[in-house]
Amino acid sequence: MKITSLLENTTVRFDMKTEHGLSLYIETEIGNILFDMGQTALFAENASMLGIDLRNVDIAILSHGHYDHGGGLAEFLKINDHAPIFIHRDAFLPHYNGTEKYIGLDISLANHPRIIFTDDLYQIAPSVSLFSCNGKKRKYPPVNSGLTEKTGDQYIADDFRHEQYLLIEENGKRILFSGCSHKGILDIVSWFTPDILIGGFHFSKVPPGEELCQTAKSLNAYPTEFYTCHCTGEAQYLFMQKEMSRLYYLSCGETVII
Repeated sequence: MKITSLLENTTVRFDMKTEHGLSLYIETEIGNILFDMGQTALFAENASMLGIDLRNVDIAILSHGHYDHGGGLAEFLKINDHAPIFIHRDAFLPHYNGTEKYIGLDISLANHPRIIFTDDLYQIAPSVSLFSCNGKKRKYPPVNSGLTEKTGDQYIADDFRHEQYLLIEENGKRILFSGCSHKGILDIVSWFTPDILIGGFHFSKVPPGEELCQTAKSLNAYPTEFYTCHCTGEAQYLFMQKEMSRLYYLSCGETVII
């Protein structure tokens, strides 16, 4: 398996552009998977720079209903004319940051014929599955950071039921992809205990300190290798790395081979 970061908040290459968002290109035994599409068309520009043809994507997945992961959906639909896009059925609900900034998806795309809506479990292939884990018990409080869902005229705390996780089993390993881990990275790891986890931890607004230190120690107790990015935060990553022996950063333009 080969995982390439098409888009992320940071880059180690001068020729790659960045934005607050995430897009990963995953080459597997069963085909090519696009996991998230960033805010804009930038993920596609970067893919072209890397020599990756998005017309060859066989499966597309949206991790949750926020603009920095699904803002490029319309662009992908223009480029690729055949890949189904798997999205949780609640992803197109109105999501906000507080009560002012809309951070949801383009609702006009909700009825596109290539979108396949998922629930708690969707088996794409014998080795490729999507889970929302909405029925799972949470032992740890998730980091909300003021994110909301608008219901009528009311703004309620987002419970992130629209977030889903991609599990791929290949070459004897279980690789889990999580866009932002809004349901809580500690709970997510305890639910799956993957060999490898790739994605954001949503700690960018958590100050480096005792809470983050204890979280890092708890994660390090698992045998999992972690490749983090996007919403984890650069300072938070460097702080957590001191307590984690298998924590790495996946920047825009970088590749992981498993």
